[in-house]
Amino acid sequence: MIREHSHNNSLLRLSKSIVGKLEIEAVSSVLEKGYLGMGAECQGFEQELKTFLGGDRQVVCVNTGTAALHLALQALGVEAGDEVLVPSLTYVASFQAISACCAIPVACDVRADTGLLDLTDAARRLTSRTKVLLPVHYASYPGDLNGVYAFAKQHGLRVVEDAAHAFGCEYQGRKIGSFGDVVCFSFDGIKNITCGEGGAIVSADLDVVAKAQDARLLGVVKDSEKRYSGERSWEFDVTEQGWRYHMSDLMAAIGRTQLKRFENEFKPKRMALARRYRERLAGSTGVRCFDTDLDAVVPHILPLRILDGRREEVNRALFDRGIQCGLHYKPNHLLTKFGAGKVALPVAESLYRELLTLPLHPEVSFDEVDLIVDIVRNILNGERN
Repeated sequence: MIREHSHNNSLLRLSKSIVGKLEIEAVSSVLEKGYLGMGAECQGFEQELKTFLGGDRQVVCVNTGTAALHLALQALGVEAGDEVLVPSLTYVASFQAISACCAIPVACDVRADTGLLDLTDAARRLTSRTKVLLPVHYASYPGDLNGVYAFAKQHGLRVVEDAAHAFGCEYQGRKIGSFGDVVCFSFDGIKNITCGEGGAIVSADLDVVAKAQDARLLGVVKDSEKRYSGERSWEFDVTEQGWRYHMSDLMAAIGRTQLKRFENEFKPKRMALARRYRERLAGSTGVRCFDTDLDAVVPHILPLRILDGRREEVNRALFDRGIQCGLHYKPNHLLTKFGAGKVALPVAESLYRELLTLPLHPEVSFDEVDLIVDIVRNILNGERN
């Protein structure tokens, strides 16, 4: 079992919210204005995200990454009986967003070298009811996005990219979210930038954008325009199912501050930590890193494969030294709601027995990385720490 530490000052956290004086000042500014709902701050954050991403994208901010996925699928017309192809190795949010549309998440196997969707396996699971392909940028790596979109075009599918891990990452020189069909980000407490909680839908499809804008405010038609101007709709119409998924100005104020810190602070530190881990782990026996692009990926997590059944031994040694580790993720097809293992996905199941995620956030030091790697290598080499 992956062990969990209780909170204590000596714990080296697996993940962490990196917030401080600037975020406190931003929140205080909103509190002083006396309006805490969705308004000018949210609109400002959307515009700044649009500028950051570039391209012809529109941005719709919502209260979680899961809400972003749910609204994106709903805006594409996903409904009861439709099927969505999704890798099993992802957080349960990806599956719950699909089932929230009363659609069927079709769990697909993943590639052993990346943990990403195996398109060959996905092709075997296509039916006449398949409507959307939902690739997950696991550990922030988008993999072969050209292949993903070629697959979708060949089979007449829309694409919703679960880019919860991948904010600020690039693919072939372009930022994730600056191209593609529909891209969803998460801004929860431990992501590459945070709003405390939050998410965003990004697309150039104006119909998708308009539907998502309305649906996040309980389906009230064009209510976003009123909220941005500090008003609200009293005489209105509702034409589609809506949800209480909007982003508050409090959350947006944190996000705007985090976005300003991203390029010069969060991004370089995360990338440098990942490079340090990989350089120190190079040549180690009994451990394998997933393929990635160190020059283009801003890593949210750093999962390893601990081979030969020694994952728990390594985890225990790190736990005993006050180092918190994680498991990303238990494959969803093994969960009771999503099949309880009735479908066999051998690669995802094999990875599940090997995965161990090491601490990675901007407050981890290079000395701490070296210590962690030394413990891992010593255990796998049969040495005492």
